Amino acid sequence: MALGTVPLLKRCLWLGLAHHFIVASACHESYGELIEDFCLSKFKFDMETLRKTLWCDWDKTLDCYRELTNCTILIAEKLNCYWPNQLVDQFFITIHRHYFKTCPVSGRALGDPPNIILCPFVLVPIFITLLIIALVVWQSKYSEGII
Repeated sequence: MALGTVPLLKRCLWLGLAHHFIVASACHESYGELIEDFCLSKFKFDMETLRKTLWCDWDKTLDCYRELTNCTILIAEKLNCYWPNQLVDQFFITIHRHYFKTCPVSGRALGDPPNIILCPFVLVPIFITLLIIALVVWQSKYSEGII
């Protein structure tokens, strides 16, 4: 490599980094406003049409959430921004804190199973325990006389 090309390479590297910094900082100014205006407003509308009790039902909210994600990606692509970025992360954290803060980690609303499923799991062990106790008592009565 020639001695004169090293400073040129450094200068190009710095210009490239500066370009990315300028694009990233310009992206953050308008990107946040756009995702709130377009993506968040649509997501809010979609979530409000659902009953609040269904917000934790992943099957009901998956389409709304997918549209929100795709909207943030599309705006990032149009603005030549990186995705994901710190602004998107903060945006989704805010969404989760508002809409999904009471949801269980698994994404499903937890609850007891129907009684038709629950009763056998409760009654069968009770009957088996009583049967074993009766067999032990019955066996001990008949084996007392045998030495």
